Amino acid sequence: MEPRITRPYSHVPDSYRALLALEGSTRDDSVLTREIQELVRLRASQINGCGFCVDMHSHDALEAGESTERLLAVAAWREAPYFTREERAALALAEAVTRLADRPDPVPDEVWDAAAAVFDERALTLLVTTIATINAWNRVAVTTRQVAGSHRRGGARAV
Repeated sequence: MEPRITRPYSHVPDSYRALLALEGSTRDDSVLTREIQELVRLRASQINGCGFCVDMHSHDALEAGESTERLLAVAAWREAPYFTREERAALALAEAVTRLADRPDPVPDEVWDAAAAVFDERALTLLVTTIATINAWNRVAVTTRQVAGSHRRGGARAV
C-alpha cells in the first residue's frame, strides 16, 4: 500500500499541532489509566480499519507494559476473560461513540450507565475526548492511506 499523501500534516502544521494538543490533553494517567486509554484507542482504530493507528497503539500499549494476550483479545473483548469492569465499560463506550451512525440510539443509556458506574464525570469526559480524538486521527490516516509501521520507520510520531 502506498500513501495518498506522504506526511499529510506537513501541509497543515497548525492542524497537526491542534490535534497533538488535543491528544496531549487526554493523556492523564491520574484520571484514566494508560491501559484504558490505549485499549480504547486500539479498539476504535480496529473498528475504523486504521492499520496505522492499530499498529501504533498496539506498540504503545506493549511499551506501557500491556500483555500480548490482552492485545490479541481486544477485538473480541466481550468473550475474553482478561478485562476489568472498567476496561469493559470503556471499550463498550469506545465502540458506541465510534459507531454513532450505526444505530438509532448511538450511545444507549445502558452503555453510558455502565461507564458512569465506574468513572467519575472528569474521567468520563476524558474518556469521551480520548475516543473522539482517536477517531479524528483514524479518519485522517485512513483517508490518506497512511502505512502501518511507517511512523516507526520514518521517525515521525503520527500522520
